[in-house]
Amino acid sequence: MRKMKTISITLVIILLSVGGIVLLRGVSQNQSHPLPSTTISPSPTSIPQNEEIDFKASFQIITKGIARSFKNPKYHLKSSNVYILPDDPTVVHVKRKGVTWDDFFKTLPMELTKNCLTTGDGETFCSGSSGALRFYLNDEEDSDLLDREIKDGDKALIKFG
Repeated sequence: MRKMKTISITLVIILLSVGGIVLLRGVSQNQSHPLPSTTISPSPTSIPQNEEIDFKASFQIITKGIARSFKNPKYHLKSSNVYILPDDPTVVHVKRKGVTWDDFFKTLPMELTKNCLTTGDGETFCSGSSGALRFYLNDEEDSDLLDREIKDGDKALIKFG
């Protein structure tokens, strides 16, 4: 009985050893001929837009010479990607790469296009005979402001008058 047990254990050890050798040979062969990788490295122009960042910009809206206030809580913390806070509602907190000024303004309970501003109080200011809606980025007029990605330290100004 003891001899039978020893033979069984020896056979198991031999089988495990042979199996291990076969397995190791298969792994080493696969390493010399690896499968093609399906991972795509991003090019500089395809940086993921969901990349986390943490910086600030600022904005102001002036209609007919009056600076609009964003102190009302209805404007605060409307998105986790870009938002304003009650302590200084002119500071835009940007948390995701690729966020545009349009993305930011769409988080607020108002509407802003290249031609019209409808405030959170329902007032409408559209370019026409009563004035022009103008956009400035970093003190330079920029009619494409809404399409621009928000950058660290940017200053946006929207004026109607």
